[in-house]
Amino acid sequence: MVKLPDKMRAVVQRVKSGSVRVDGVEVARIKEGLVVLLAVRRGDSEKDAKYLVEKISNLRIFDNQAGLPDKSVLELKREVLLVSQFTLYGDTRKGRRPSFEQAASSKEAEELFERVVSLFRKKGVEIKTGQFGKRMLVEIQNDGPFTLILDSKRESFSEG
Repeated sequence: MVKLPDKMRAVVQRVKSGSVRVDGVEVARIKEGLVVLLAVRRGDSEKDAKYLVEKISNLRIFDNQAGLPDKSVLELKREVLLVSQFTLYGDTRKGRRPSFEQAASSKEAEELFERVVSLFRKKGVEIKTGQFGKRMLVEIQNDGPFTLILDSKRESFSEG
């Protein structure tokens, strides 16, 4: 199998609202903001987490007064709903059942997921989360729709 570069992956959706239910109980809800589905890959590090938090916090994807995407979640003080989703690393190139061998172990992924939460809070972004490792019902009212896929790439980091 070809070794792909380590990278954390996020699907970012601009939403009018988003919520997460676990066992029929709502555990998180946001109004206008971003729903971020986050996948941690084996070998991801704090650098990957920092890169994605910085990028997502400052993405200019909310409309300005002229109706053009020019404002960030940080600028507008909007909320982020962060949901762990290892299935973003499902490899379907071979056979009919996805392989998840590129996804980080549950322990490694949970540690980096919690680090991402901490980094968002440190930046001043109000963040809510699903429950790591649980089966969740995620409701998203996608605004636009406006959806982006972001990957951190180690090659893009300067060592410093």
